[in-house]
Amino acid sequence: MARIGLQLYSVKERCAADFFGTLDEVARSGYEGVEFAGYFGKSSKELKKRLADNQLVAAGSHISIEQLTGQLDEVIAYASEIESPYIICPGLPESYRDSADAYKRTGELLTKIGEKAAAANIAFGYHNHDIELTQFEGEYGLDLLFAAADPRYLFMELDTFWLEATGQKSIDWIHRYKDRIKILHMKDMNNLQELRNVEVGSGIMDFHGIHAAAKQHGVDWYTVEQEQFDKDEFDSIKESAQFLHSLR
Repeated sequence: MARIGLQLYSVKERCAADFFGTLDEVARSGYEGVEFAGYFGKSSKELKKRLADNQLVAAGSHISIEQLTGQLDEVIAYASEIESPYIICPGLPESYRDSADAYKRTGELLTKIGEKAAAANIAFGYHNHDIELTQFEGEYGLDLLFAAADPRYLFMELDTFWLEATGQKSIDWIHRYKDRIKILHMKDMNNLQELRNVEVGSGIMDFHGIHAAAKQHGVDWYTVEQEQFDKDEFDSIKESAQFLHSLR
């Protein structure tokens, strides 16, 4: 059964104001792990202890392509020290994805990064937005990227919201990529016209079907991410956690 995590970008302002206090509140909100979007100046030793104090685990870290290409040794060392099993590239500048050849080159580059991470027992993944569903030469950029990458060294973190914003269905892509998907970003939407984030289970997306497909293929983490709120952020993320727990 997939574990339930929170991408901390969801509460980024609170993290910036009081990172450790925010972790405390996330733990009280029903989450088993957190996916990082920055470490807010904390040492790996400090962070590892605070996670343990809250019975939280590291569920991955979003790391920019600039850091991955320029500071990879440091990135891997920090992730190892907090016992994070995953490093994830959260997106790409245009030059990495503006043609079929660019996607193929990027797939090869990400393979090299993933191979180095694997040597430290860390899996490396890529997180999609909607832009990767642009077609080049009749193929989606996301498919071109993953076809060019070695499956041993690059997994998919599938973002349900951004995929379905393009008219695709998450269930279809989960069956398409199967066990190559280790993490699902569980993000619901109100409708296809406004494309607003809402609490998981409260919008139009079929999360019961998504859960069934993910369970079939052994997804490791359901990671909540919400970028728009109509109520207190912690009320929203608690609702999402409660819904995901109800799927068990």
